[in-house]
Amino acid sequence: MPWYNGDYPPSYKNQPKHIREKATEIANEVLKTTGNEGEAIATGLKQARAHFAKEQKEKKD
Repeated sequence: MPWYNGDYPPSYKNQPKHIREKATEIANEVLKTTGNEGEAIATGLKQARAHFAKEQKEKKD
Protein backbone atom coordinates (compact mmCIF):
# COMPACT_ATOMS: atom_id res chain seq x y z
CA MET A 1 0.00 0.00 0.00
CA PRO A 2 1.59 3.30 -1.04
CA TRP A 3 1.70 6.16 1.43
CA TYR A 4 0.51 9.70 0.58
CA ASN A 5 -0.64 13.00 2.11
CA GLY A 6 0.40 12.55 5.70
CA ASP A 7 -0.29 8.81 5.64
CA TYR A 8 3.03 7.16 6.43
CA PRO A 9 4.32 4.04 8.18
CA PRO A 10 4.05 4.14 11.99
CA SER A 11 7.83 3.74 12.33
CA TYR A 12 8.22 7.17 10.68
CA LYS A 13 6.04 8.87 13.31
CA ASN A 14 8.85 10.33 15.44
CA GLN A 15 11.07 11.37 12.56
CA PRO A 16 11.52 15.04 11.65
CA LYS A 17 9.10 16.13 8.94
CA HIS A 18 11.74 16.52 6.21
CA ILE A 19 13.11 13.02 6.82
CA ARG A 20 9.62 11.52 7.07
CA GLU A 21 8.57 13.06 3.75
CA LYS A 22 11.73 11.99 1.92
CA ALA A 23 11.55 8.50 3.44
CA THR A 24 7.93 8.15 2.34
CA GLU A 25 8.86 9.22 -1.19
CA ILE A 26 11.70 6.69 -1.34
CA ALA A 27 9.61 3.93 0.27
CA ASN A 28 6.88 4.37 -2.33
CA GLU A 29 9.42 3.92 -5.13
CA VAL A 30 10.90 0.82 -3.49
CA LEU A 31 7.40 -0.55 -2.97
CA LYS A 32 6.66 -0.13 -6.69
CA THR A 33 9.72 -2.17 -7.65
CA THR A 34 9.79 -4.85 -4.96
CA GLY A 35 6.26 -5.04 -3.59
CA ASN A 36 7.74 -5.66 -0.13
CA GLU A 37 6.43 -3.17 2.47
CA GLY A 38 8.99 -4.06 5.15
CA GLU A 39 11.89 -3.57 2.77
CA ALA A 40 10.38 -0.34 1.44
CA ILE A 41 9.94 1.14 4.92
CA ALA A 42 13.46 0.25 6.07
CA THR A 43 15.11 1.36 2.84
CA GLY A 44 13.16 4.61 2.73
CA LEU A 45 14.21 5.62 6.22
CA LYS A 46 17.83 4.60 5.76
CA GLN A 47 18.19 6.40 2.44
CA ALA A 48 16.43 9.54 3.67
CA ARG A 49 18.76 9.79 6.66
CA ALA A 50 21.77 9.27 4.38
CA HIS A 51 20.49 11.92 1.96
CA PHE A 52 20.17 14.59 4.64
CA ALA A 53 23.43 13.60 6.36
CA LYS A 54 25.24 14.04 3.05
CA GLU A 55 23.46 17.34 2.41
CA GLN A 56 24.41 18.63 5.84
CA LYS A 57 28.03 17.54 5.41
CA GLU A 58 28.23 19.40 2.10
CA LYS A 59 26.96 22.57 3.77
CA LYS A 60 29.70 22.35 6.41
CA ASP A 61 32.48 21.91 3.83
